[in-house]
Amino acid sequence: MRQRGVTLIEIAVTLAVLGLMLAVAMPEATDWMRNTRIRNAAESAQNGLNKARMESLRRNQVVSYWMVSDRTSACALSSSSASWVVSVDDPSGHCADSPSTTVAPRIVEVYGAGDGAGDVVVGALSAGGAAATSVSFNGFGQVVSGGAPIATINLSNANASSRKLRVTVSTGGAIRMCDPLAAAGDTRACS
Repeated sequence: MRQRGVTLIEIAVTLAVLGLMLAVAMPEATDWMRNTRIRNAAESAQNGLNKARMESLRRNQVVSYWMVSDRTSACALSSSSASWVVSVDDPSGHCADSPSTTVAPRIVEVYGAGDGAGDVVVGALSAGGAAATSVSFNGFGQVVSGGAPIATINLSNANASSRKLRVTVSTGGAIRMCDPLAAAGDTRACS
């Protein structure tokens, strides 16, 4: 007489093999998730900077990219946050306001990093190396001189094996994402 189905031993062996495969794949999946969060935060910063630059060209007036602590009404400027606001005036305390072309701070767009970038370490620096919270673009799309505008935004994770990315803003208004660990000559390398 033939038996149909599976035995308890076959189920145990299958679960053991599956467990081993998951144990091997889990560290890779964790690193992949960390790297994806860093990439998403870097792309968001690059998109916000591009939005500010394009709005300055479209409006033919100074428009700024501001890094803020959060999107609540009590938002404050922060050089270490993945959240940002594109506006004509300083958005401190007004991040929850609706976009408007007439009501101060004349917000164009607001981005809150939320949980997706919770473990991403962000650091914005001026060309001199000091912490910076904003950069303004004039009607020609160039960085407005004066003060200490953002020149680089460094993004990483506390985990040493995770990817590091950098978003740079040149004085001419060029915005570029690069990899500070890429070898010289690689198109992804930071200059």
